[in-house]
Amino acid sequence: MRPASVSTGADPHAAGAVAPPAAGSAPAGGDVAPDAAPAATPEATSGAPRYAPWIPIRSLSPRHRDRIADHLLALPEQDRYLRFGYAAGDAQIQRYVDGLDFDRDEVFGVFNRRLVLIALAHLAYPRPDQHAGPKAAEFGGSVLPGVRGRGYGARLFEHAMLHARNRGLDTLFIHALSENTRMLHIARRAGAVVHRDGSESDAFLKLPQDTLASRMEQWVGEGAAELDYRLKQQSVLVDGFIDAISEVRQGLAGRAAKD
Repeated sequence: MRPASVSTGADPHAAGAVAPPAAGSAPAGGDVAPDAAPAATPEATSGAPRYAPWIPIRSLSPRHRDRIADHLLALPEQDRYLRFGYAAGDAQIQRYVDGLDFDRDEVFGVFNRRLVLIALAHLAYPRPDQHAGPKAAEFGGSVLPGVRGRGYGARLFEHAMLHARNRGLDTLFIHALSENTRMLHIARRAGAVVHRDGSESDAFLKLPQDTLASRMEQWVGEGAAELDYRLKQQSVLVDGFIDAISEVRQGLAGRAAKD
């Protein structure tokens, strides 16, 4: 299944690929004209924050499936339509999550202080047996309604650009509904060429080659995001411990009052 493209940026929620066959499948990449798309500059794909301050984006693994499902199931109906290109029901979303291939693709997200996954992206890489067409990765993502307008969608897109570039791919593309103007604006702003075909649009962005600097930036960013996640974990544990103590104190006070 394609990673249904995202509607991001100023209103960073996800847009969508058309009803995807199997979660995480590599992008189709046949009708593209990659030479027509302008190459993104190293600055554009370096992950440097252009829309917002640094945002910790953490790589996700199979053990995060429940959190991924919770995030997608929390999207309102219109957001699901933009994210997947059709009105995805709960069961369809669950099948998408169950079918994510973490060995081939990358899934990453942003957690808030309560470790709620508030922004999510899926970067689908080509199948190993794909020989024809451009070496392209497909991007899709979503941001919860309550935290939009903070640059999460744009940062997810930049993060995907950096990772795809460091994988040796030369093209990043998005398949979105044409009505998802905000996502297409994010793509255009990054230097992508957008081709519209009725109700659907494809955006193609040429990526520069990876460098030592781009690989170091990814390594540092991943380490910082992991540290941020661990600190939030500890904070949640401490908050839970404090809440438990408060409950015990309230219980003892209540008993004392009765006595």
